[in-house]
Amino acid sequence: MTPRGRRLTAALVTVLTFALAGCTMETTAPGAARGDAASDAKGEFGPVDCRKAKCIALTFDAGPGEDTPRLLDILKEEKVPATFFLLGKKHVLKYPEVVRRIAAEGHEVANHTWTHRILTDHEPEEIRAELERTQLAIEEITGKKPRLMRPPQGRTDGTVSRISKELGLSQVLWSATAKDYSTEDPALIRRRILDQADKDGIILLHDIYRGTVPAVPGIIGTLKERGYTFVTVPQLMAPAEPVPGTVYRP
Repeated sequence: MTPRGRRLTAALVTVLTFALAGCTMETTAPGAARGDAASDAKGEFGPVDCRKAKCIALTFDAGPGEDTPRLLDILKEEKVPATFFLLGKKHVLKYPEVVRRIAAEGHEVANHTWTHRILTDHEPEEIRAELERTQLAIEEITGKKPRLMRPPQGRTDGTVSRISKELGLSQVLWSATAKDYSTEDPALIRRRILDQADKDGIILLHDIYRGTVPAVPGIIGTLKERGYTFVTVPQLMAPAEPVPGTVYRP
């Protein structure tokens, strides 16, 4: 299947998932956000203008973990910015210096809830607590609240969107995943991502699993050879800015 076909299939699966959850959700592609940006839009560009260049965003969920410092070394050496969707209770609180380093080295620090609860399974006050506690913990460490969040398993609905909007959070899904929770084989993780990578894509990996960080140099090297420039998620949609509550997916 071509990358375009895979994206279409993934989009249909997402729509079906939302429909089965009893809600109707629309997603906005980063490229569409760029195209709809007003002439005075203030979204900050990264190393390139993704309206002209072949861009892709590398994102990591559920950290930081013990392998994250090595990952940051790799990203620094390769001059690659990434977006980190951080978990609160057992990760942000456990590794505050790593969180501080992620922000200091120019990566986008984002929210992946407090305890990885499936937000659509919970009441509004519980959803708010999952997001707000992580917002506050990250702000205390970095001095800045995240503007992006990724719902666990990508499961969202109207209530999650409303609360995200109230907290100033845009929702970010993905177009490529290695399912690295299911394998410790770096070669397999690398191959799965390279097979799915495409322009304006958002790659989902986890920096908490054994095989993931060793796979990253090969992913970066091959995609650079294919002409891609790595950017953060907000840079991918520049000059548009992330809109709180909106669900973004390539």
